[in-house]
Amino acid sequence: MKHALSVTREQDFSAWYQAVISEADLAEESGVRGCMVIRPWGYGIWERIQTLLDARIKATGHENCYFPLFIPLSYFEKEAEHVDGFAKEMAVVTHHRLIQKDGKLVPDPEAKLEEPLVVRPTSETVIGAAFSRWVQSWRDLPVLINQWANVVRWEMRTRMFLRTTEFLWQEGHTAHATVDEAMEETMKMLEVYRSFAEDCVAMPVVAGEKPENERFPGAVATYSIEAIMQDGKALQAGTSHFLGTTFSAAQNIKFQNSEGAQELAQTTSWGMSTRMIGGLIMVHGDDDGLRVPPRVAPYQIVVVPMLRDTDQDAAIVDYCADLVNQLNALDVFREPVRALLDRRPAKAATKRWGWVKKGAPIVIEVGGRDVAGGNVSVIRRDRLYRADGKLDSQIVAKGDFVAGAVAMLEDVQASLFADAKARLDGSIDKSITDINALKAYFNASTKPGWALVQWAKPTGEALEKVVQWLKGEKLTLRNVPNDAEAADGVCVFTGETAVERVLVGRSY
Repeated sequence: MKHALSVTREQDFSAWYQAVISEADLAEESGVRGCMVIRPWGYGIWERIQTLLDARIKATGHENCYFPLFIPLSYFEKEAEHVDGFAKEMAVVTHHRLIQKDGKLVPDPEAKLEEPLVVRPTSETVIGAAFSRWVQSWRDLPVLINQWANVVRWEMRTRMFLRTTEFLWQEGHTAHATVDEAMEETMKMLEVYRSFAEDCVAMPVVAGEKPENERFPGAVATYSIEAIMQDGKALQAGTSHFLGTTFSAAQNIKFQNSEGAQELAQTTSWGMSTRMIGGLIMVHGDDDGLRVPPRVAPYQIVVVPMLRDTDQDAAIVDYCADLVNQLNALDVFREPVRALLDRRPAKAATKRWGWVKKGAPIVIEVGGRDVAGGNVSVIRRDRLYRADGKLDSQIVAKGDFVAGAVAMLEDVQASLFADAKARLDGSIDKSITDINALKAYFNASTKPGWALVQWAKPTGEALEKVVQWLKGEKLTLRNVPNDAEAADGVCVFTGETAVERVLVGRSY
């Protein structure tokens, strides 16, 4: 069996990942280290993610807005832990003009800013300043907002979509009158992320609370959804943070309660980014390229006319155009079907394998014989080959395909999720009871998956000791799953009585 990509996942997973991005026309280097050009197919996936997630965010009562890219440094200095967490990643603007000097453009010494500006790494501080103006009374609460934006975090080690200097995301920020209301918001948005990842991206995840050492800087509690990649590593795919009064105290977000007393607002923040595309690649991709779940595919069905520069070509194109029109009149997942007629003057095989690498859920080929017989040749991207290793191209009557197209797309979506769910469920070892067994598990295989172990929730020096041991083994604590079994033993790290169970794994 010959695959479309030059490198397989088994040969070199990292090189395979980069090959998928390149061959599927998702993104390319930009000339600035850590920044990428997201090409139309890659950005089309992001637009689908935006569309579907934005609808879910708005359905929970949030409104979209926009805040500036530049944030005064003094805003960060008000919250020490937050600054410490992001200090090494901040890009800073110090001048507002350039001049020519010795044939080069350099900052004008006369144009130094009175206060440096940080290029947005996240927006808690600038949004908190706005909340302090907007919130005066308990009647002004809750404040529920979201913004779609780009952020900059100066990364030393970059990888497209997974860890880039500039990336795209949405960040929600809310303010509430009580702890209970803020916690309800935090968990509600965690569930929005979980259901979105599973229902739309077909990416099964584990939702739970991050251990203390993995919290967002300044947060009282951080919750995440964690997905497992095909190489066994974890990917944090979305986070939701209960911030308590950390930022409201720093930004003076106070309100007069119903009894006339002043209180600090309880705040939250939560976000999901273009990292989700990296996760989609590593969860669903195969040795022929990307496989995109229909719900987030820019085009769900691509029709490829097999043209041979003959008088028959016009009839083939008309036949295909009619097919596309019929498909686009259908609804799937409560939206119109997205079908595309690929009219490019390229060889049919070139176009076919191009769409295979891009991961279009269904590729239809139509030649002269198909038109004469009233048929189409159907390729499902989720199951590309027959048992004998040959391309699985099914000849189906045109009318029958149209009649079954919606069910086929739903089945592709379900089969991708089922494959990924089986991988996740089969990759979590729950039998490890001591630290030596934990070490042996992760050293025994190149793709060991995760371990769900007993956890005593240590703090202070005890926690730091655990963190250092994990770093030495290149492991991390992922989260404490919401649905994990209750603890019933001793912590694998400290030997103390466990109070919960925590996921341990290698990660991106």
